[in-house]
Amino acid sequence: MEELYCPKETVDLIFSEGAIDAIGFEKGLKYWYQFIKKDSYVAVTCPSGLSRERPKEVEKFWSEAGSSLDSVDRNISIMQEIGFSHIATFVLPEKDWTENYFIPRAAGEEKLLEKYAGNQLVSDYVAQDKYEARLYQSYQQSYGYVFYIGKKLG
Repeated sequence: MEELYCPKETVDLIFSEGAIDAIGFEKGLKYWYQFIKKDSYVAVTCPSGLSRERPKEVEKFWSEAGSSLDSVDRNISIMQEIGFSHIATFVLPEKDWTENYFIPRAAGEEKLLEKYAGNQLVSDYVAQDKYEARLYQSYQQSYGYVFYIGKKLG
């Protein structure tokens, strides 16, 4: 993501399902901008704040995870400042988190716990994942994964 091996202005679309959060929304878009052709697209999802104020527990979790958890408006502004026109933004539905992410992940975690019984690292990992699921259940109105679509202008 941070070292693309293609000529500049040759890419029609960069699609990132959550991965941009690992390098940062602004940093990722700034870097990728040079590779995208004029009038081509970027489509990314990242965790974003949905309310003005978020519980300290939410802020702490996402900060420790390496996410800035910026607001949707802030991320749209960043996109536009870099040189993308804002095409669309939407919050991924709750079922995408629960039915399509947390539930299948929990099943996999149970298998990990069985396979690595007594392994503290695995136990801690699963505990952190379960905490994330509980946090979302409690505070989903204040944050979520948001899809951003932009078109390169220049």
